[in-house]
Amino acid sequence: MYTSGVERPSSYQRRSKMKSFITNTLSDFFFEYETPRQVLVRNKRVGVVCRLIQLGVLAYIIGWVFIYEKGYQSSDTAVGSVLTKMKGVGYTNVTGEERIWDVADFVFPVQGDSSFVVMTNYIMTQGQKIDKCSEPPNSKNRCSSDADCEGRSERHMTGKCLVNTTKMCEVLAWCPVEDDGNIPEYVRSLKMMLTLYSPALLMSAENFTLFIKNTINFPAYGVTRCNLVEGIDNQYIRSCLYDPKTSPLCPIFRLGDLVQLSGFNFAAIAKVGGAIGIIIDWTCNLDHDQSDCKPIYSFHGLYGNPDETDTARASVGYNFRYAKHYMEDKQEKRTLLKVFGIRFDIIVRSVATKFDIIPTLTAIGSGVGIFGVATVVCDLILLYLLPKREFYNNMKFKVTETMEKEPLDEFKSEKEVSKKHSEEVLVHHEAPLSET
Repeated sequence: MYTSGVERPSSYQRRSKMKSFITNTLSDFFFEYETPRQVLVRNKRVGVVCRLIQLGVLAYIIGWVFIYEKGYQSSDTAVGSVLTKMKGVGYTNVTGEERIWDVADFVFPVQGDSSFVVMTNYIMTQGQKIDKCSEPPNSKNRCSSDADCEGRSERHMTGKCLVNTTKMCEVLAWCPVEDDGNIPEYVRSLKMMLTLYSPALLMSAENFTLFIKNTINFPAYGVTRCNLVEGIDNQYIRSCLYDPKTSPLCPIFRLGDLVQLSGFNFAAIAKVGGAIGIIIDWTCNLDHDQSDCKPIYSFHGLYGNPDETDTARASVGYNFRYAKHYMEDKQEKRTLLKVFGIRFDIIVRSVATKFDIIPTLTAIGSGVGIFGVATVVCDLILLYLLPKREFYNNMKFKVTETMEKEPLDEFKSEKEVSKKHSEEVLVHHEAPLSET
């Protein structure tokens, strides 16, 4: 009975101390604030350096981050589509054979894609049928015996040499075989330093017109725009033609103007073909009215530049082949065309920006963090470069002697012990440091 009577007060005291300890800990956590001590240094050189660095950081944040880079905005790229429509009629007269070429004949593909080819020159081989015939005269597979006609051609050889006629190997192919060795080429005059061009068969393509319809959508902002912007109606489209100065928003382009604006010569690129890029640039600031979001067109020659002097470059120009099949006297025949043309690639580049609080706070926070560079630089000057660096070092860093730790009570925190030692230390009031 005596033993149990002694344990009750001890257990009560332990619970009381536990409660007091928890209460003090929570009180210290919620109702106390700690801040680092600062030392005021009156030094003109260090002060000027500090303010110059801070001024530079401030100029960087305002000028570069906010004004130039618009760090207060978020951005979004658009999704969209491009539709094209070509208009024009071409006329050719080759060896007395007159032909009319319309859109279905000279545009590939005809569906109106963002990438298409306009035929400007061609080599036509008519009446081809599967038969045995001689290779074309421009072939390198000349022969003097049947042994020379084994495995030397892209075509299917019969192994027979036509010694008595063409002295070429016989092949099983679509006959007559296409002869593309007479492709017109430009001739450079060394004396006059001029480049002379024989005209392409479809030089009239220079006056063909291209209509471009481009629609984009910025999904993050729910904004949809079309290159047929405000003020462009049916009446305007019937009469306008793109001009970078007078009609920069007209969606109808003359092919000759496109080639000229890309820096190429139409007569030269029409001869063997080439490629031109049409850039539609949508750079929109949606903090302004949506009607200010308008396209800007630019044109770039990709290949086919007549001014290039590297005559050894392989595969100059752009060409491809296609055939029109038909039946004649119950036999399949075809007309083969080797097409030389200008390939147009329409590329849409789009970005929209708008005010957003998240990037704004991020930019401000990073800028405030950069201000710490001034403190680091000035500390390095004070502690390592100035003559009184030892004095500044002693004033900046407070060094205390090692003191023996008191044995902690079971419920007494180290913070309470530290407070007790602090009360025993002489309070030191530091006046601002001045340069003497």
